[in-house]
Amino acid sequence: MKAAAFNYQKVHSIDEALTLLANYGDNAKLVAGGQSILPALNMRLSNPEILIDLQGVSELKGITESGNMVRIGAMTTHTEIQNSEIVQKKLPLLSDAVPHIAHRAIRNLGTWGGSCVLGDPAAEWPACAMALDAVMVIAGPHGQRKVNAKDFFLDLYTTALQADEILVASEFTIPQTNRVHYFEELSRRHGDYAVAGLVCSVEFEQQRVKQSRLVYFSVASTPLMAESVQGLMENKTLSEITDSAWIAQAQEITRTEIQTVADLTNSAEMKKHLVGVLLERAIQNLAIKKI
Repeated sequence: MKAAAFNYQKVHSIDEALTLLANYGDNAKLVAGGQSILPALNMRLSNPEILIDLQGVSELKGITESGNMVRIGAMTTHTEIQNSEIVQKKLPLLSDAVPHIAHRAIRNLGTWGGSCVLGDPAAEWPACAMALDAVMVIAGPHGQRKVNAKDFFLDLYTTALQADEILVASEFTIPQTNRVHYFEELSRRHGDYAVAGLVCSVEFEQQRVKQSRLVYFSVASTPLMAESVQGLMENKTLSEITDSAWIAQAQEITRTEIQTVADLTNSAEMKKHLVGVLLERAIQNLAIKKI
């Protein structure tokens, strides 16, 4: 199939894009890297009157560090994130996640903002944003506003972004040196959509867990934070959380809390099983990194 006819406008500023969004309303679509919207156009799943290309907006691009914060522009590509020295040193979790995103050709064009705004439950970036407690910076007709990542992803392909708004960037507080992370994604083949995945970021203080964030993805309609097991981990030592009885208890609690949803090829029961498998792997891996 081919896309239906549409108008095309390449913009060079956020204000120019916002003006077009205001003029066309629901009949306008933004294109960032084009790795999701272009297939949707070709399959007639999306039929906009105008396509607004953000590639010319330099203020949406790049990775910067200021004080204790790293800012990733919405139009920054997956490959640029992987190659960034700032990310490698300050946000290594993101560096570990990039190779799991599709294939090199897609990573060269796909963008951080495009992935986050799409709200695909199988995507890596939304879960990483939640695990690192990112803040989403949004521009709209009334100025800028900020939304915590945990409040940004609302439902299947649905985010807190309004039709007349643009995601500008995401801001990350640089984790402390006593924080360790873990990323794992289970898929049938490399580059396939994940069957299930888990992103972890755990902060230690005097050999005890001070704070943890465990976020599952590709198991439900949005990334899900395992809040119960996070509370269970608090103030525990490594020897306590790596005990087999504790892991079994944590698995049972997490499988109860994380309400999985079947996809086209995997049942909800399969995903619920993998929720526990990933938790055990994460705890063992975090313990190795901490030691």
